[in-house]
Amino acid sequence: MTKPLGQAVDSHPAKPPPSTSFTGRSVRLEKLEPRHTDDLYEAIGLPEHASLWDYIADGPFQDKESFIPYIERISKSSDPFLYALIDQKGNKAVGFFSLMRIDQANRVVEIGFVVFSPRLQRTTAATEAFYLITSTVFNDLGYRRFEWKCNNLNEASKKAAARFGFQFEGIFRQHMIVKGQNRDTAWFSMLDSEWPALAESFEKWLDPQNFDAEGKQRSTLVAFRDN
Repeated sequence: MTKPLGQAVDSHPAKPPPSTSFTGRSVRLEKLEPRHTDDLYEAIGLPEHASLWDYIADGPFQDKESFIPYIERISKSSDPFLYALIDQKGNKAVGFFSLMRIDQANRVVEIGFVVFSPRLQRTTAATEAFYLITSTVFNDLGYRRFEWKCNNLNEASKKAAARFGFQFEGIFRQHMIVKGQNRDTAWFSMLDSEWPALAESFEKWLDPQNFDAEGKQRSTLVAFRDN
């Protein structure tokens, strides 16, 4: 009796994250480098930004002297591979995120280490940054699966994943111990077959005509996806 087998898949590996920059209308992604330290400390590293690190394994930082070696260390990492997010208007780094758990053979990669400054959160630039990295993951690097994982208590992260079009897959109970605390991890994913339709909704949402004179959206990203 023949056993059921999975669909045949081209087994060529995906490419590693590139060091090149990606430029949109409101944001630019650059490989994280020590030269971004001053901007990032002002944007996300100051003591008043401690809450930004609540669900991150690293941070917060007492002072710039402790932040400098942190950026130096993570900027050398190949996995996670970090990108600084540069505000196009001010030409300053206002946050970072990474591609991580990079599995080129199975063509799976995760977005993680997402730390956005308050002025970047819930902005057009934040959405455009995600669009740029996701386009790269699927269109340029050849991944089949893009993952989003977060602490199940992190409601903002779960809402962002759903807004961007990730599918909720479940909760890994007692998955990690982070800063001495239990972490149940919520898993989300997006597939290469889903990206063309999702990309179209992003492009419609990012179109300047979708924003009024005050920069307010005329239609939501979810609305474009549902139509």
